[in-house]
Amino acid sequence: MLVLLPPSEGKADGRDGPPLDFSRLALPSLNPARESVLAELTELCAADTGKAREILGLSERQNGEVAKNTGLRTAPTLPAGSLYTGVLYDALGLATLNAAAAARAERNLLVFSGLWGALRVTDPVPSYRCSGGVRLPALGALARHWREPLTTAMPAEAEGRLVLDLRSTAYAGMWKPDRATASRTTTVRVLQSRIVDGVEKRSVVSHFNKATKGRVVRALLEAGAEPETPAQLAAALRDLGHRVESTAPSRLDIVVTEV
Repeated sequence: MLVLLPPSEGKADGRDGPPLDFSRLALPSLNPARESVLAELTELCAADTGKAREILGLSERQNGEVAKNTGLRTAPTLPAGSLYTGVLYDALGLATLNAAAAARAERNLLVFSGLWGALRVTDPVPSYRCSGGVRLPALGALARHWREPLTTAMPAEAEGRLVLDLRSTAYAGMWKPDRATASRTTTVRVLQSRIVDGVEKRSVVSHFNKATKGRVVRALLEAGAEPETPAQLAAALRDLGHRVESTAPSRLDIVVTEV
C-alpha cells in the first residue's frame, strides 16, 4: 500500500544535519524540477522580502520564513518525517514507531511538497516555506509545474499497489492517478458525529480530520496491514476499531463519535 500525505506548515529546524544533497532524495527524476523551484524561490526571497511575503502568503511577522528560504542550499537538513510537525504528523508519531512499523513507513509513505514534489519520510531536506498553492513569477502555479514530472515518476511508485490518498486539495492537484492507478486509489474523509436532540449530525472539522488521519496511518503501519483493494482497506480499518462507511467505490468515510 502506498500512502500519499500532505506536508504541514509547521516545521522543525535542522540542527546539525548535512546540507541539501539532491542525490540523497528519492524519486531522482524529480531533481530537475526541484532545482527549478529551489532556484527561483531562493532568488525571490533574497531579492525582495515584501514581494516574497506576498507570493508566499506570509505576514510581516513571518519575515524569518522568507530569510530561511534564502539559505536553503546550505541550511542543515533533517529527515522529512522529522521535519513536519503539524497535527497529522503529531498524531502519526513517526519517531515513536517500532522498527518494523518504521520500515513500513519508509517504504509506504510519500509526502507531497510544493518545493520538493514528493519525498520519502527519510529524505533529508532543510526547513522551508513554500506551499503547494504558491504561484511563482517565472514558474507559475506550482501544482501545474509538478504535474508532468510527477506523472512520469509516480506510476513506478504506485505500480500494483493500493494507493491511499490523504492529500489536501492543493497537493492533490500536483498529481492525478492515471486510469489504471485510479482504479486502485482510495480517498478517506473523516466525519465528526454528534447526537443533537436524538439526531446524528455529521461535520468535517479540519483539526479533527488531520489528527484522525494521522492515527489511522499509524495504526495501519503498526498492524502491518497490506490491503490490495478499497474493500480490504475498509475491512482492515474496521478490524482496527474504526467505524467505516463506503460511500463510493473509491472513497471511504471514517465516522468518529464526539464524546
